[in-house]
Amino acid sequence: MKFEQVIQKNVNAITWTSAALIVVGFLGEAVGSQMLYTVAFVLASIIAATPIIIRAVEALKVRVIGIELLVSIAVVGAFVIQEFNESAIVTFLFLFGSFLEAKTLAKTRESIKTLTEMAPTTAEVVQDDGTIVETDVDDVDEGDIVLVKTGGQVPIDGDVVEGSGYLNEASVTGESKLVTKQSGDGVFSGTILDNGTLKVKATKVGDDTTFAKIVELVEDAQDTKSHAEKFIDQFAKYYTPAVLILAILVGFISRDFRLAITVLVLGCPGALVIGAPVSNVAGIGNGAKNGVLIKGGEVVDTFAKIDTLVFDKTGTLTKGNTEVSDVKNYAADQNQVLALAAKLESQSDHPLGKAITTYATNQQVAFQDLQVTANNTIKGQGIEAQIDQHEVLVGNQKLMTANQIQLTAVEEADLKELQGTGSSTVIVAVDHKIQQIIGVSDVIRDNVKENLAALKQLGIKKLVMLTGDNEITANHVANELGIDEVHANLLPENKVTFVKQLKDDGHKVAFVGDGINDSPSIATADIGIAMGGGTDVAIETSDIVLMQSSFQELVHAYGLAKKTVANTRQNIIIAIGTVVFLLIGLIFGYIYMASGMFVHEASILVVIFNAMRLIRYQAVTEDKSKKFAKLDGDQV
Repeated sequence: MKFEQVIQKNVNAITWTSAALIVVGFLGEAVGSQMLYTVAFVLASIIAATPIIIRAVEALKVRVIGIELLVSIAVVGAFVIQEFNESAIVTFLFLFGSFLEAKTLAKTRESIKTLTEMAPTTAEVVQDDGTIVETDVDDVDEGDIVLVKTGGQVPIDGDVVEGSGYLNEASVTGESKLVTKQSGDGVFSGTILDNGTLKVKATKVGDDTTFAKIVELVEDAQDTKSHAEKFIDQFAKYYTPAVLILAILVGFISRDFRLAITVLVLGCPGALVIGAPVSNVAGIGNGAKNGVLIKGGEVVDTFAKIDTLVFDKTGTLTKGNTEVSDVKNYAADQNQVLALAAKLESQSDHPLGKAITTYATNQQVAFQDLQVTANNTIKGQGIEAQIDQHEVLVGNQKLMTANQIQLTAVEEADLKELQGTGSSTVIVAVDHKIQQIIGVSDVIRDNVKENLAALKQLGIKKLVMLTGDNEITANHVANELGIDEVHANLLPENKVTFVKQLKDDGHKVAFVGDGINDSPSIATADIGIAMGGGTDVAIETSDIVLMQSSFQELVHAYGLAKKTVANTRQNIIIAIGTVVFLLIGLIFGYIYMASGMFVHEASILVVIFNAMRLIRYQAVTEDKSKKFAKLDGDQV
């Protein structure tokens, strides 16, 4: 056992020693020294064949007839017919091919290596007496307060309890833009504090953190085989013994031992065996780098066949929080009226009021210093108050009617227009005159319309929205985004029924959602897709996670899945084509053992390099030019 371990540990050294001896052998032939020629090639053959034979024996112990056994028999046969140069070159090319294969496969797994290396190992834990103790990250408990300084990594998931700063969340979301964090905000393990100082209360530690789960999900996904890989595994079990039997028959019928040995070498299924796994690894690795977690090769296969996308509305197509969507202004000074409304709404905890105060703040409208007197909240109508000697009313139409304020025809039309979009409306009157009508709604996510168009360009045939919201709002969002079919006022179980019906109608369905109520639909669909900002249940139930909750990530994931499946097919064609080419060349006398082995090893590298193109894949959506999902200038 120790001998075998030493050999396997030094395979690279054995490869280069074999190469050096082959060079010496050719030099011996050049100077006319037959002894040097023979000894060099014999030594090269024995040295290079040793690790190959060890692998063949280990495989036979578990009843696997692999490519190593074919090469081992070929080497023995070459020794029998005293073609030492053939055996030396064949074994060297096999080891050299394995070396290059290992190097290129390592390249495809760099995303996982990078993620693993980014995992934090220690945390600065704040003690009860205020001192800081550097602690192994595995020893941090939930509830501990952790200090994160500029340039440091956040070692746990948690909430900021003190301080502020800018975090680089690229390791979790794939987005390099810095994110502002302050007291009350959540932070993820593995993110880096670019500037500032934070004290964070741990809510998830160790293997439960978002970052740890990302690494685990991607590692598991790259080890999960696709349908193509499973088929090839089964195919190889029968193909390799078939080649061995074919070689025996060729030798028996032709009485040509050299020909039989050559059939063994040329029939090796190396490129076929490696082609699908390397495409799978490269594709899933690309997704991980770009904030898309794809849970396995089988998910890639299935997602590439999806023709119908079903969406939840709130938190998926929309941002999930109310914002001011429109302002109809009738005053000379719009900001002054907005300041009065924001000041009055700042006295309330109502979501509509918070949306208005947030909007005013974002518009840099100063309202904090205004003086409010005689503040009165009227249930079901709104608020009235005196602000800086102005009588201000903020509420619905009932409040205006109760105060004998009538809307003009224009104002009435504007009110109906906003309500027709599904927006909640807030009317602002100052000194008994209507000055503004503010629309507040759950705002559609940025660039959703363009990304949905990109998905249709890539092959999605049907877009469906299922929501528990009212029909007016649902239809407005659907019309705005170009959704083909919409169903409103649904409970979670109703959504599941619609998903099942779509599947029964022959559609391949993916459901995109973010909440606990979406989990049954996510689990029922052929492919479940969760927004990374959604609930843990939705993320655990899903097949694909969009870490940044971006529709650009959805476009990337779908294009990547289709490209990965296409890449796998290309590799299978290359592998089978190589075997056919070699056998035809053998029949017509153009291919020999050494040259055949060279072509065989070259085919393995070709499929690996072809798969590595997936590492550079980027889905692109541009409003005007409509360049979608391009790789190396080729449209999917």
